[in-house]
Amino acid sequence: MFVALVPSQEAVDHLEEFLEPRRSAAAFRWATAEQLHVTLAFLAAVEDRRLDELAERLGRAAARRTAFETRVAGGGAFPNAGRARVVWAGLDLDERARTEMDRMATGARAAASRTGIEVDGKRFRPHLTLARLGRPEEVSSWVRLLDVYAGPAWTVDRLTLIASHLGEGPRGRPRYEVMEEFGLGG
Repeated sequence: MFVALVPSQEAVDHLEEFLEPRRSAAAFRWATAEQLHVTLAFLAAVEDRRLDELAERLGRAAARRTAFETRVAGGGAFPNAGRARVVWAGLDLDERARTEMDRMATGARAAASRTGIEVDGKRFRPHLTLARLGRPEEVSSWVRLLDVYAGPAWTVDRLTLIASHLGEGPRGRPRYEVMEEFGLGG
């Protein structure tokens, strides 16, 4: 499972329109439109008996945060453009939005941890994974292409708890199931 921010349908459609004619230029494992999200907290294993408490804590964490606007803009590669394993799109965040997003990630991770659920400890870097690469590759041209991209603004007004069912989606990819959404407080 994971806790995520899911972009508006308009933002996803715009990004898809930008990427679609370009995807055939690289044999990456491209994310589908349904898979686009910003992971706030990755929860490797969640026992059913902990779901109610997790939902309650996530609801409280979301209630402490306020809505903000952002847009998908720019991009990069992990670990770097010279030896990329992942190509990603970034978010355009002003200082208040960046603070809110960081606090949302911290709150989601704390909610899971206090529930007794192990949280992936990687540093939070807001991004949408666009593609995974089977082996490290040089992707500077893709990063430059993403640098000029800016999608429509959308309002972040909820956290989403998503279950990932490995291998159940198209072409053996994960299938995502929205378990619950939590509106932000203000």
